[in-house]
Amino acid sequence: MPTLKRPDDAPTVELPPRQAVLAGDTDVLVVGGGPAGLGAALGAVQAGARVILAERYGFLGGNATAALVMPLMSFHTQMPTKERRGATTLLPTDHGPGEAVVGGVLATLLTRLVGVGGAIPPTLATGYVVPFDPEWFKLVALDLLDEAGVQLLFHAFASGILGDNKVEGVVFETKSGPLAIRAKVTVDCTGDADVAVQAGTPTEVGRIDGLVQPMTLMFRMAEFHRAAFEQYVKDNPAQWRGVHGLWDLVRKATEAGELKLPREDILFFATPHEGEVSVNSTRVTRVLGTDVWDLSYAEWMSRRQMRQIAEFLRRYVPGFEKSYVMQSGVNVGVRETRRIVGDYQLTADDVLSARKFDDAIARGAYPVDIHNPTGTGTILKRLPPGEAYDIPLRSLMPRNAEGLVVAGRCISGTHEAHSSYRVMPIVMATGQAAGVTAALAARCGARPRQLAVKDVQHELLRQGASLRKELLKAA
Repeated sequence: MPTLKRPDDAPTVELPPRQAVLAGDTDVLVVGGGPAGLGAALGAVQAGARVILAERYGFLGGNATAALVMPLMSFHTQMPTKERRGATTLLPTDHGPGEAVVGGVLATLLTRLVGVGGAIPPTLATGYVVPFDPEWFKLVALDLLDEAGVQLLFHAFASGILGDNKVEGVVFETKSGPLAIRAKVTVDCTGDADVAVQAGTPTEVGRIDGLVQPMTLMFRMAEFHRAAFEQYVKDNPAQWRGVHGLWDLVRKATEAGELKLPREDILFFATPHEGEVSVNSTRVTRVLGTDVWDLSYAEWMSRRQMRQIAEFLRRYVPGFEKSYVMQSGVNVGVRETRRIVGDYQLTADDVLSARKFDDAIARGAYPVDIHNPTGTGTILKRLPPGEAYDIPLRSLMPRNAEGLVVAGRCISGTHEAHSSYRVMPIVMATGQAAGVTAALAARCGARPRQLAVKDVQHELLRQGASLRKELLKAA
């Protein structure tokens, strides 16, 4: 690989001290403009706070847009499923759809996306996932924040914090040099717990051996002819299951030396555009997204896998004969890095038993979904039909850090639980809860963990978030 090699016991270089320009002062600072950050910013501003959102890219959406993680996975309770041959989605049975367990900011975003033709609403026809266009996602997210009065700072990478015993703001690296933003409460929506780590919060990484779920570079293929592909599936029903398959063709290409992948099948999804699919089939194992050397290798390897897969599809799969890669992610998609150690750690048993919590601030119903950290295979464990689990506010509270709330895939949970709550609809729900918590704490000058959870729940319900009916009555 033509990149710098990882230094082995290399000497450190002493740098002169630097000063950061104070660029802003606010009630709530949201670090990261992905789904969690969007939820946090809109949740905080609806709760009456002045909000600044800082984002490392020049656009919003995080993994939804930068990494092309398409579609939004189902945020409905699971009903018994069956597969429709020839389709590119799993479809529920005639028992009907389950209950939507995420609302609030997600519902607002989807209403706007669907209204401009940037997404297909979750229905029986989509298998209750949401195919969306990433460019419309960027624009709609920007409109929502502009209309809400959220101030934005793009091209800003969080590199340090203000304060000692309490997080009082964040320092960002920018083209204009280091900038600091002071805030009464900060919300870490970086996905990697970058701010929490700077504040001294302990974290965990991956499963018990430290390995994490693999990285995937997603890409969009154009000039896909659906009718030809569906005819192939009709003629070869054992070779396609909803959104993945082609096992015999993968095996044939692998034996011919034309395909070298650490997975046994091809996975792709429909998009809002008839002649396009979103391909989720590259897999880079034994790499960590908080290690720049691993990230460099993953970018290098995944793009070479993408080229192999695109050529495989054109050469072997009916419907792809004239297809081409129209777009790949700005960066490789990272499923898992750090998870904070919070006041409560959500577990696989909590998820799979659909556990309920008195301090619930969000819900999830997505299965435990673990892509093998070492190679082929994926573990999928569903919740009981019609059930959802609660996410407690305590899982958003980082230990050893005040003035800080965490949201998104780096909240406090185990490797197994994380594989469920990492998906974007749930991430947006925890973001909205974190933003509300931060806004209420900033308003009354309290520490976030000192708030009465009923106050947080009441405001979330006012904003249209989805919580259990029992909590609705109590709040």
